[in-house]
Amino acid sequence: MVEVVAAAIFIKGKLLCFKKGDAKYEYLSNKFEFPGGKIENGETPEEALKRELIEEINMSVSIGPQIGIIEHDYPDFSIRMHCYICFSDFYDGTLNDHTAYEILKFDQLNSVEWIAADIPIKNMIEQSYKHVFEQ
Repeated sequence: MVEVVAAAIFIKGKLLCFKKGDAKYEYLSNKFEFPGGKIENGETPEEALKRELIEEINMSVSIGPQIGIIEHDYPDFSIRMHCYICFSDFYDGTLNDHTAYEILKFDQLNSVEWIAADIPIKNMIEQSYKHVFEQ
C-alpha cells in the first residue's frame, strides 16, 4: 500500500483541480485529480503535501482540516490517501505534472471526469464542505 496525500484547494470559494496527461496506467490518463503525491520516509502527511504542491504546481497553501483517509485498490497498486482541505488566494497556473486545471464552482464538480480514488474526496466535499464554496 502506497501512502499518499491530496489537497482539495479552495481559491476564493471555488475548488482547484488538475488534469493528468498520459499516464503509465491508462485508467489514470487524462482524468482530473486533487494534487499531491507520495509521502516520503520520515515525512508527516502535512510535510509531504507542502512539498508535493511546490513540486507539482508551484503553490503554497494553508492546510486546513483533514477530510479523511481514502483507501483505493487500482489493478496494479493500492493507495492510502490522506486528504486535506487547503486554502489559497492565488494560483499562477504552473503545471509541472498536469496538462490543465479547472477552478470549479459547487455545481460544476461533476463536470469533469475524476480519477477513481478522488471521487470519494469529491463526494465528501459535496456532502460536508458545501459551505466553503462561494454562494
